[in-house]
Amino acid sequence: MNHTNRSVTIIRTGPQALVQDLGRPGNAHLGVPPSGALDQDSLKLANRLVGNAEEAAGLELLLGGLALKADTSCTIAVTGPSTELKVDGRLADSHQPIHLSPGQLLEIGTPQTGLRSYLAISGGIAVPEELGSRSTDLLSGIGPDPLRDNDVLHLGAPNLPNGADVVPPIRALQTLVIPIRLGPRDDWFEQAETQLRQGSWTVSDRSNRVGARLQGTALNRRDGEIPSEGMITGAVQVPPDGQPVVFLNDHPTTGGYPVIGVVDNDYLRFLGQARPGTKVRFRPID
Repeated sequence: MNHTNRSVTIIRTGPQALVQDLGRPGNAHLGVPPSGALDQDSLKLANRLVGNAEEAAGLELLLGGLALKADTSCTIAVTGPSTELKVDGRLADSHQPIHLSPGQLLEIGTPQTGLRSYLAISGGIAVPEELGSRSTDLLSGIGPDPLRDNDVLHLGAPNLPNGADVVPPIRALQTLVIPIRLGPRDDWFEQAETQLRQGSWTVSDRSNRVGARLQGTALNRRDGEIPSEGMITGAVQVPPDGQPVVFLNDHPTTGGYPVIGVVDNDYLRFLGQARPGTKVRFRPID
């Protein structure tokens, strides 16, 4: 069977549709952020449901809204928060494999909670790799452009889905309590641990894949700037206004604001799903 012409056509993208895989870590020395799916567990799960390797490229959809037409027979799965799907206008379920025949229309609704849905298609999205990843990086512009209406996405060769996963959708939390390790610049803050423990914030609507911007308690910091230094995913940078920014996958690799602490990687996916207004507290840990 010829797999070279397997494709789907994007009918409409919704607010933002990006090709993402598990990213390109290890390129900070080139000034390239890790990028990749903000909620990697959800992308891995979608890939498993359709028989792909976990690292295959899928689509990260901000607030859903995507519609696509299958140009070939394929299996799809949508994960993340619970989301209503339609195939040719008939309701279908997220979090399970769905077969599409050539010509069928898949429409993805807005997730009930959270921000980002993940769509995997059997064979994976076969865009060219850059630095070992097919991910779109919004900060440095590496990888494929954000999707536009009428884009045709080519697919790789499919495997048979193993269908072993039965999974409840994630439910985005109203309040996040996020573990944070102090440093390296906590000495810029008077009683950094107490300030973090007692403060409270909400996620700002200015957040994006570069960083979750928080608004609330102003962290009291020394005046001035530090020489630009390397930044890692999860770093909590504090600009002069005292409102913290948690760096996410498309973050700059250097920065000149002091980093009061670093968030545990396992918790970044919750920030990647946090809608504006979500409450955030920090829990300093050793």
